[in-house]
Amino acid sequence: HIGEHIKEELRKQERTASWLARKLNCNRQNVYDIFRRSTIDTELLLRISLALKRNFFDLYYKEYRDRLSN
Repeated sequence: HIGEHIKEELRKQERTASWLARKLNCNRQNVYDIFRRSTIDTELLLRISLALKRNFFDLYYKEYRDRLSN
């Protein structure tokens, strides 16, 4: 669940939804909406990855590898 991963990373970095909203140039409610998402647009995921300095695409790559091996 990508939204949960983003929310957890934000918490680990001791940052707020308002901080991320400013980085993404959106309002805080949009960030809370992101937290509830199970999927996400790649452009938005790139912007979030850059803001948090964490490659969230790695999560999808891991899932890809796991599915290939099954």
